[in-house]
Amino acid sequence: MAGPVLEMRSIVKTFPGVKALSDVTLTVRRGEVHAICGENGAGKSTLMKVLSGVHPHGSYEGEILFEGGTCRFRDIRASEQRGIVIIHQELALVPYLSLAENIFLGNEHARRGFIDWNDTLRHAAELLRRVGLDDHPETRVCDIGVGRQQLVEIAKALSKSVKLLILDEPTAALNDEDSGKLLDLILELKNQGITSIIISHKLNEIRKVADSVTILRDGRTIETLDVRAAATTEERIISGMVGRDLDHRFPERTPHRPEEGAAPALEIRGWTVFHPIDQQRKVVDDVSVQVRRGEIVGIAGLMGAGRTELAMSVFGRSYGRYASGTVLKDGTEIRTKTVAEAVGHGIAYVTEDRKHYGLNLIDTINRNISLTALRKVARRGVVDEHQERQVAEGFRTSMNIKAPTVFEPVGKLSGGNQQKVVLSKWIFSGPDVLILDEPTRGIDVGAKYEIYTVIDRLAAQGKAVVFISSELPELLGMCDRIYTMAAGRLTGEVPRAEATQEVLMRRMTKDTQDSQDTQDSQDEEVSR
Repeated sequence: MAGPVLEMRSIVKTFPGVKALSDVTLTVRRGEVHAICGENGAGKSTLMKVLSGVHPHGSYEGEILFEGGTCRFRDIRASEQRGIVIIHQELALVPYLSLAENIFLGNEHARRGFIDWNDTLRHAAELLRRVGLDDHPETRVCDIGVGRQQLVEIAKALSKSVKLLILDEPTAALNDEDSGKLLDLILELKNQGITSIIISHKLNEIRKVADSVTILRDGRTIETLDVRAAATTEERIISGMVGRDLDHRFPERTPHRPEEGAAPALEIRGWTVFHPIDQQRKVVDDVSVQVRRGEIVGIAGLMGAGRTELAMSVFGRSYGRYASGTVLKDGTEIRTKTVAEAVGHGIAYVTEDRKHYGLNLIDTINRNISLTALRKVARRGVVDEHQERQVAEGFRTSMNIKAPTVFEPVGKLSGGNQQKVVLSKWIFSGPDVLILDEPTRGIDVGAKYEIYTVIDRLAAQGKAVVFISSELPELLGMCDRIYTMAAGRLTGEVPRAEATQEVLMRRMTKDTQDSQDTQDSQDEEVSR
C-alpha cells in the first residue's frame, strides 16, 4: 500500500463565535481518491481551504505535511506551486473569455512580456483532449454547459502540474450524464498517478470512485473507512455523519385523501410557454396539473424536461414567453402575471438556485426571512426590528438553523442552513401553495431529513405542495402523486401505490404522451 502523500495533524480553525475545526486529522495515501463526508457545516470545505491556502498559515493551528515536507501556505498560489489545486463548488471561470484564456489565466504562456497565443492554443487543445473535451480552445466559456465547464476547471488544474486535486461538490449542479463523465475522468486521473480529494454528499458517487472516506462531524474527525470493505455500507457512513442511525430516509407519511367535491388548491390548465430567446421553441407544451390541500405532488423529469420552466412561468411568469393557459386557486381563476400577484394569491416558489435567486447573501438571516412579508413586521411603513428579530429567532429554533445569531450573514452559512432560511422566508409569507424546486440539492442526508420533515409538516397543516426533484427516491419517499414530464410535455401521472423508479423513468424518457392503455401495459410489463 502506498504511503501518505498528505497529512493534516490537529487542525483547529476558529471564526468569530464559531469553532469550525477542532483537532481534525486527515491522512491521504499517494495515488488514491479520498472522499470527505459530513453534514453541512461539519467543516469539510473549511478544512480544504486551510489545505489550499485560502485560510493562510497563521490563521489556524496545527500542521500540514505534503510529500514529507511541512507546508506553511500564505495563499492559493503558494499551494499551487507545490502541486495542490482546489476546484470550488462555485466555478471560478470568466464567462466571456475563451477556454484557453481561462485555462491559463494567471499562468499565461508569455515571451518577453507578450502572450504566445499559438503556444497557448496548442497546449489548451492538448489539455481539453486530456479531459475528454473536443471544443475549440477559442470557444467562450458561456457558450458551453455547466458539465463541460467543470471539465475545463480540471483542465485548468492540470495546466498547473497538479499532484493533489481537491474537488468540492464537483457534481452538485450536474445531470447524471455529466456526473458520470466527471467521475470517469477522476478515475482516469488516478490511473495517471494524480491523487484526488473529493467532497460529496452523494454516497453512490463515493462508492464508485473513492478508495477511502473520512467522516467529519461538528468540526471533528470521526473515522476513516476503507470504501471497498464490506462493512463500509451507506448506512455506516450516514451513521457516522449524523451521529445516529437513520432507520428511515423519509418521515412516515400517510397518503393524502382529498375531500370529496373540494376544488384543487392549485390547478394549471393548458399551460404553454416559449423559450425566452428561441421564441419558436416550446419549453412547456399544454401542461395541466393540479394539487389539493394537504397533498404533496411530485414533478419528475430529466434535464431539459421543462419542470423548472413550468414552475417559474407560473410564478409571476418569471421565465419565457407566455402563450396560453390558466391558473386556478380553489376553483377560481387568478392572475399571476407578476411575482407580486402570485405571492398575493398565496403562492410561494423556492428556487433551485438559492444563491442567485433565493437569498441576499450579504444580508443577515433575519432580513432574509422577513423579506417576503415585511408588512407583518412593520408599523406605519417602518420595520419593527425587535419584532423582526423575534420572528427570525423563532424560525432559527423551529428550523434548526445552525448559526450563532440571526444577525449572521446568510453567505457564511452552509448550504443546508441556507436552504432552511429560504424555506423560512416563504413559510413566513403564509402561503397556501408551495412550489419547491430541488429543495434538497447540494445538502447532506441529515439536513435533507430535517427539510423533508418540514415539508411533511406543512402538508399536514393543509398546505398544497408541488415537489420538483431530480432524485427519484426522494419523490417516491415524499409524494402522494407524481407527474412525469419530457420535452416540455406531460407524459404521465402516477399514484404513490403504483410508483417505482422503473415506471417513472420509462415515462420520463417519452417524447409525447401515450394513451393510458399503453402506459398501463408498460407498467404491468415492468412489474413482471
